Amino acid sequence: MSNASKRRAENQAILAELRAKQKAKQRKWNILVYGSFGLVLAAIITAVAIVVTGAVQERNAATEAAKKPIEGVQTFTDLSRNHVQDAVSYPQEPGVGGDHAGVWTNCGSYTEPVNDQRAVHSLEHGAVWLTYKPDLPPEAVSRLTELAKGNRYVLLSPDKDQTTPVTATAWGTQLTLDDAADTRIPAFISAYAQSPNSPEPGAACTGGSNG
Repeated sequence: MSNASKRRAENQAILAELRAKQKAKQRKWNILVYGSFGLVLAAIITAVAIVVTGAVQERNAATEAAKKPIEGVQTFTDLSRNHVQDAVSYPQEPGVGGDHAGVWTNCGSYTEPVNDQRAVHSLEHGAVWLTYKPDLPPEAVSRLTELAKGNRYVLLSPDKDQTTPVTATAWGTQLTLDDAADTRIPAFISAYAQSPNSPEPGAACTGGSNG
């Protein structure tokens, strides 16, 4: 073999060795990248599963609790249902029913007090009205907001005139509470949102007034 042929063979061997090392390095890099990605993805899936499972368990617990009598619930009967234009003075705070405005308050979360007469119309449609004193701690308000979120028949607002920290109200039904973390609140929502006890369950809680 000539010297030129030897050099060419040596160069090819060196090149082949470099390519082999490069491929080995790339394989290690791929294992590192995809392995790390897999671990991150697995962690995300696990975290989501925990959150979803917790939410499902909480909802199931509220549903089961709603099947039993809820301690402290007061009921009121013989409530009028006339549509009026004037202000109404309700015996309870907030009102649990009675004469009310011709337009309802849209369900959802409000940071300012809403019109009592319109909110009572929402109760007539099967809404649950959660109210709280304006000085309730922000973390407690956030908890109530989470309870109201995603429920088309929950109305949440502050109420400067109520005497207890939190009140849950449905048509003809009311529960006063000292703690926004009280497990009776989700049970009350499960029991009374769209309850057949309301005069017009299934009627809209949208398309009315914001406030």
